[in-house]
Amino acid sequence: MDLLAGILLGVALTYVGFTLYYKKNSQHKTEKQSVVLMEKIKSVCKLISVEGDFAEIYHYENTKNHFLNLITSKKKAILLINAKVHIGYDLSQIKLESDNKKREIILTHFPEPKILTVETDVKYYDKVEGFFNKFDAVDLTGLNKESKSFIVEKIPKSGLIDSAKKEALDTILMIEQLLETSGWKLNYSQLVLPEIETKNLND
Repeated sequence: MDLLAGILLGVALTYVGFTLYYKKNSQHKTEKQSVVLMEKIKSVCKLISVEGDFAEIYHYENTKNHFLNLITSKKKAILLINAKVHIGYDLSQIKLESDNKKREIILTHFPEPKILTVETDVKYYDKVEGFFNKFDAVDLTGLNKESKSFIVEKIPKSGLIDSAKKEALDTILMIEQLLETSGWKLNYSQLVLPEIETKNLND
């Protein structure tokens, strides 16, 4: 009886030990997998963007007074601005948490779309200079900056921001599919996405 009891006790202890080891090892693998998945999401989805082209006309005029305001000298030009704009997301700013028991990745924050680049090509037409008011290198540099600011002011009414917000939804679905292939789920119930503005911005 003592021998049988000893054998049964040994089997029981072996089973318990094996179960604890397996559970701990499985939990460690699950935690490691969750970290790998979150890093994979950030590396695969670093950036998404919407591209827009602009062609705008900008009227520039500058007047200077000389000799006690007795003489007025004016310079003016018409600028044709061709620009390429990219709106997108820096997905390194997304916030992810993991629930290893439920095998879920929880998406708690998605960044706002922002202007990534504005590339402008400026051509000058009808450039007229006053005798005491000439165009110089400083003026041309300033006009290039003004033309970029002019395009940036046009972006809110262009619809590019709304298009980028729609791309965010597609990206979340892509992340969801990526996780499903690894046997995980994406939980975005805590996520609040900004509403897509469809009304006129001047209202």
